[in-house]
Amino acid sequence: MATARALFYGSALYHLALSWPAPETLALHLKARWPGVAARGEDMLAGRFAFAGETVESALPPWDAPRSDAWRAWLHGFSWLADLASLGGEPAARAAREWTDDWVRRYTVYDQFTWRADVLSDRLFAWLEQFERMGGGLVASFARQARHLARVAGREGEGVARLNGVRGLVTVQAALGGKRRVADALQRLEHEIAVQFWPDGGHRARSPKAQLAALRCLVDARASLQAAGESVPDALLRAIERVGLMVRFFRHGDGGFALFNGADEGDAALIDLVLARADARGRAPLTAPDTGFERLQAGGTVALFDCGEPAAPGFDRDAHAGALSFEMSHGAERIIVNCGASAAEPWRAALRATAAHSTAIVADTNSAEIRADGTLGQAPRGAKQKRVEHEGDLLVAATHDGYRANFGLTHARQLFLAADGDDLRGEDMLTGTAGSGFAIRFHLHPAVDPALQPGASAVSLKLPSGARWRFAAEGAVLSLGESIYAGSGAPVRTQQILLDGHVGTHGARVRWALKREGKAA
Repeated sequence: MATARALFYGSALYHLALSWPAPETLALHLKARWPGVAARGEDMLAGRFAFAGETVESALPPWDAPRSDAWRAWLHGFSWLADLASLGGEPAARAAREWTDDWVRRYTVYDQFTWRADVLSDRLFAWLEQFERMGGGLVASFARQARHLARVAGREGEGVARLNGVRGLVTVQAALGGKRRVADALQRLEHEIAVQFWPDGGHRARSPKAQLAALRCLVDARASLQAAGESVPDALLRAIERVGLMVRFFRHGDGGFALFNGADEGDAALIDLVLARADARGRAPLTAPDTGFERLQAGGTVALFDCGEPAAPGFDRDAHAGALSFEMSHGAERIIVNCGASAAEPWRAALRATAAHSTAIVADTNSAEIRADGTLGQAPRGAKQKRVEHEGDLLVAATHDGYRANFGLTHARQLFLAADGDDLRGEDMLTGTAGSGFAIRFHLHPAVDPALQPGASAVSLKLPSGARWRFAAEGAVLSLGESIYAGSGAPVRTQQILLDGHVGTHGARVRWALKREGKAA
């Protein structure tokens, strides 16, 4: 069916069907533009087109360069217009106009990738943001692409990509005018809101990165309606509020994101800006039972705990096999982390593995099957979580059955955070069939300086601020090992604490504690 549609969209008949007369101008102008990155704009003017760790050197945008889909979507999505605009001056403005005209000449008819709904949405939104600087010559091409977007938005893509396509549809219909078209676009948007978000506001991809991208889509849709003088549906306003609070939920003390399911730290300033434009007021929730995460917070310490089931089909292409993983920070300093994410292979596959997360792994096997096409196969289901609070102390317990089919084992983890935030304790239990080896990993942020104590009895952790924490455990063999951190760019070397053991006839129980040195037990 998809192939048949692509053939039709590429036909002369369809090309003719898109060629209705275009309006003389557009009905809205977006005043609040998303900021660009000046350094990236300078690179492009110098002939270096760099995004997501991939670089192509070219005098003109290398539209057909054989790079990853993420890189190509960035180039054809035109968000880089904001990077050029941030430079100011005639050279950047001339490049923006000439490069855009070059794209219009090359892609005046349907192309399966460049006219994909999410890419198309990004491009038309970027053109609309920069419309006053680009001149009115884009209106005809804008209208043609908008007509195609009206056919495919809400039908192409999955997850945030589909939401993005519908956000673009709302924007272009508001720009072209017409109450009926806007109403149809809003109906599709309200459907995606109902499908894509849990009642607690979490996006079903269970990813901080997806959460922020989804919030931007909703904020853009609202801004487009307001700029066109259209009313904003209550469903959209309520969604922005709930989704915005969940963006706050996933932040550490340094303002960046926890590294779950394809997320990196992100840009704290951009996260602040998105939240400011969302105007989602209120504190971050401490529990997200529908999305399957818990936030333990006390005395400057934050621990974020993945207690839920992996993302369901349709939302799982960036899902990680990180069941019961957690991250921990104190103030602006990250201590325990997951390894992060990458769009480029082989790092993408490696960083999705259970071993790249701060959790238990049995027989070096992922807790969820990651298929060759990127989706999840056999995965933990029926996850359970429980939260107890008493006089400021917090206890969260959770289980998953991801190792039951292959090894006959269930993994349970408890995290306890004392009211002063200086004492984080945990207990990992594996129950079921004896004989399997396991490892419990605690990946350390690269800024943490670990030292194994004499007799491998504990690990001292020195932070950049000079603060020291002490990690100790019982029930497994403690050691230090090498690790990788990809939370803030290209992967860099770091270290991890390892607890190794075997499941006995009565299962395995490992207790561990992470305390600020000098504090009473």
